[in-house]
Amino acid sequence: MDNFTLIGLMAATCTTLSFVPQVVHILRTGNVEGISLMMYSVFTVGVALWLAYGVVLGDLPVILANLVTLVLASMVLVLTLIKRHRIKRDHPAL
Repeated sequence: MDNFTLIGLMAATCTTLSFVPQVVHILRTGNVEGISLMMYSVFTVGVALWLAYGVVLGDLPVILANLVTLVLASMVLVLTLIKRHRIKRDHPAL
């Protein structure tokens, strides 16, 4: 493994792991008040496109980072949608 690939993997690890606290917070508290659905929707599509780009290039750091990030960002997006749907269903006046 060359130094450029190692740097890419380290960068990918840092940026990807930055989503873990948000997912854990939502799972523990159920609080999704500060989550922007538009931001996470656009971001998730962007990550999916980066993943496709990495696959086409055969670039391991790009593939791994975006695969894991896609899972984590999708979790935030889905958990937010579920929680907000439940809030609207249980409290229609809100």
